[in-house]
Amino acid sequence: MTARIDIEITHADRVLFPADGITKGDLVDYYGEVAAVMLPHLKAGPLMLQRHPRGIGEQGFVQKDFADSLPDWMDRAEVAKAGGTVVHPLAEHRQSLEWLANQDCSTPHTWLSRQGRLDTPDRIVFDLDPSDNDFAAIRATAHTLAAVLKEIGLVPYVQTTGSRGLHVVASLRAEADFDTVRQFARDVAELVADDDAAHRTIEVRKEKRGDRIYLDIMRNAYAQTAVTPYAVRVRRGAPVATPLEWDELDSNDMRPDRFTLRDIPKRIAAQPDPWAHLNRHARSLTRPSRRLSRLRGDPS
Repeated sequence: MTARIDIEITHADRVLFPADGITKGDLVDYYGEVAAVMLPHLKAGPLMLQRHPRGIGEQGFVQKDFADSLPDWMDRAEVAKAGGTVVHPLAEHRQSLEWLANQDCSTPHTWLSRQGRLDTPDRIVFDLDPSDNDFAAIRATAHTLAAVLKEIGLVPYVQTTGSRGLHVVASLRAEADFDTVRQFARDVAELVADDDAAHRTIEVRKEKRGDRIYLDIMRNAYAQTAVTPYAVRVRRGAPVATPLEWDELDSNDMRPDRFTLRDIPKRIAAQPDPWAHLNRHARSLTRPSRRLSRLRGDPS
């Protein structure tokens, strides 16, 4: 693709967020403004799109396969499936994000692995999902999880989801397969949950969680996705999944939906991306796995 590609925006005045008066043109402009900080987190990652052509007040849909609709200049990942392939879009350029927004895509989600090495993830994600609105408990869980990850040799990063919880993420060398990474994540999550079993759980079934925080590790699987940094969520106010500095997490006004489509351009103009160096801290799981086994008291 060349820099001369211009995206024809259709129905720019269509209101996608009716309670906030946010139009498709606003959404396209937003993704164009944040492209410089957002694109490094999406590079070579197959995308799944959450689309709402009639606005978020109406039923939308999730789309993975774009085999018949991607423009020739758009980057893509063709992934094998039973009986054929799925063609996922890749966002490698500002125009890619603008094109996706023009498809009424509010929220892109990305794989945890990259084209060319789809079987070996380069990120591990812990989704802290609250059962209520007790953000203090979510914050404490994130700090405990970060402390464990640091102790075993990984470098944790934190992001608001723009919804109800937080994501704690670490960068990996793309060496271990998904089964290995998911089991590692489960062992870490179990350790953190056991540290405060009254407020935390790894129980998948909602009816058994009570009011505890669920440490969800299920995104660490082949073809599963996580919301991308700086993605707009399909919620009133157009909140954004926002990378944070760890000390920001403790500010009095912090909430999972603290930052919105209208806030983020000013934020990124005023300060560096807190996740700018995430990929530089990629680690093998070999030593962290041994250290985790010792923390858990596993038999040698």
